[in-house]
Amino acid sequence: MTGLLDRLREALQTHTRHRFRTTVTALSVGWGIFMLVLLLGAGRGLENGMRWDFRDDAVNSVWVYRGQTSIPWQGRPVGRQIRFDLSDIALLSAAIPEIDRISGRFNLRGEFTVSAGARRSSFSVRGVHPDHRIIEQTIMVAGRFIDPLDVARRRKVVVIGRRVADYLFPGRSFDAVLGRWVDVSGIRYRVVGVFEDAGGESEERRIYIPITTAQAAYGGGDEVHQILFTLAPSSLGTGSSGVGGDDGAVTVEESRRVEDRVRRVLARTHGFHPDDRKAIRIRSVAERYAELVGVFTRLRRFIWLVGVGTVLAGVVGVSNIMLISVRERTRELGLRKALGATPRALVAMIIQEALILTALSGYAGLVAGVGVLALVERYMPDNEYLRDPQVDLGVLVGATVVLVVAGVLAGWWPARRAAAVTPVAALRDE
Repeated sequence: MTGLLDRLREALQTHTRHRFRTTVTALSVGWGIFMLVLLLGAGRGLENGMRWDFRDDAVNSVWVYRGQTSIPWQGRPVGRQIRFDLSDIALLSAAIPEIDRISGRFNLRGEFTVSAGARRSSFSVRGVHPDHRIIEQTIMVAGRFIDPLDVARRRKVVVIGRRVADYLFPGRSFDAVLGRWVDVSGIRYRVVGVFEDAGGESEERRIYIPITTAQAAYGGGDEVHQILFTLAPSSLGTGSSGVGGDDGAVTVEESRRVEDRVRRVLARTHGFHPDDRKAIRIRSVAERYAELVGVFTRLRRFIWLVGVGTVLAGVVGVSNIMLISVRERTRELGLRKALGATPRALVAMIIQEALILTALSGYAGLVAGVGVLALVERYMPDNEYLRDPQVDLGVLVGATVVLVVAGVLAGWWPARRAAAVTPVAALRDE
């Protein structure tokens, strides 16, 4: 331990002999690490902002919308309206094994008057299947969501958003709301659940009822306005399909293959051209998410490239001053050799001096970068572009590894020069 402290003290004394030169060089290394941490933190903030935009839907979801035909097909004219029904949902579930969760959506046009006692207001009402909770990232805070028995028996039950519960039942806890009745345009429903949604207040002003109940109560027959589904990770070779995050993400190629099969299955059923993009519209959250994840993956690599390049510029400076230091200490190095110091010992000494310089200056840059990011995160107002610009443990470990490698590289060539010094040449040196 004493020997290590002596070597550390000796290295610091060597660097403080030329304070200006050492300070300028240390600043170049510290600035490189500072910029690396700052860029990585900013990149993470942009990525978090992108993920925030996807908080409301499962990232492996696909949405299918009805449209009008635009290509003549098998004697049928253009402009024909495509209509989905419940059989389409069963057909897609059976024909495409990659589908994990699936739901239809029956949209009640406009906002319906909803009342509970003397309280009344207008809210959006949707008829859905049980899997809609997974696809829409609906978070239950009390009770349950719609279940298969509700759909099969056309039960008059509702799941209401948090804002709906607050308005219709002021002062009551969400658990106390369960079992109470609400009136939706003259039809009474029993509240079985209360939910919140990351999409914000507009999403929490919605009411969900079983899709079969909505169709029967509001003259929909078996019509379905939209079909939503998620892609099964087991068949696509990705992580869990949960409710978001990278574990549920799929590749662009996987999503497009499934979209093409969905289009062809529905084209056969509804009699439109398989290449008619206006007959049905498909919006793939999975595809958009995968594309953006790929963009940020490339961005992270670019940031590391720029940051490491900046650090290497500082390493060149450290290496140069170590070469100058070796030249100035030729007599000292020769004397050490004459007294029995081995080339390996001299190499270790010079590398140690370079490593101390890069480590101290780099650590200062690291701390400064983390500090600036902490200040930005604390005082920056909420926005949808940059959220939580911080660095994780992996980035800090990576920056530390860069520092260690940089220090060794900075000292390696000067150390080789020091090891090559001969005592005779050193004594002749002026």
